[in-house]
Amino acid sequence: QVQLVESGGGLVQPGGSLRLSCAASGSLRSIIFMNWYRQAPGKQRELVAGISQRGSTNYADSVKGRFTISRDSTENTVYLQMNSLKEEDTAAYYCNAVKQLPTYVTNYWGQGTQVTVSS
Repeated sequence: QVQLVESGGGLVQPGGSLRLSCAASGSLRSIIFMNWYRQAPGKQRELVAGISQRGSTNYADSVKGRFTISRDSTENTVYLQMNSLKEEDTAAYYCNAVKQLPTYVTNYWGQGTQVTVSS
């Protein structure tokens, strides 16, 4: 089992910044990806950013150049630095861990943290 706890959400004005954290604990071996997803009211959950076991990153087009995903392996924590925030970034943000098991892949999710961008 893997436990994920997000923090760092809140209310911020357009153009502002926030840094989300995702602390992972439990059986962390064989985690191949750590991702941030978000879900706005009435919309589907979407992938925002991801980082692989080897450190390669990927981003949704809507956040490229504004968001940065990083990790601190010593602290088992993944971060999402969000700059130049827009109102359309308002959503619940979820941390996701993808674990490679011998015969299949499984996903773990955090409880989410709310980000609200509003003036």
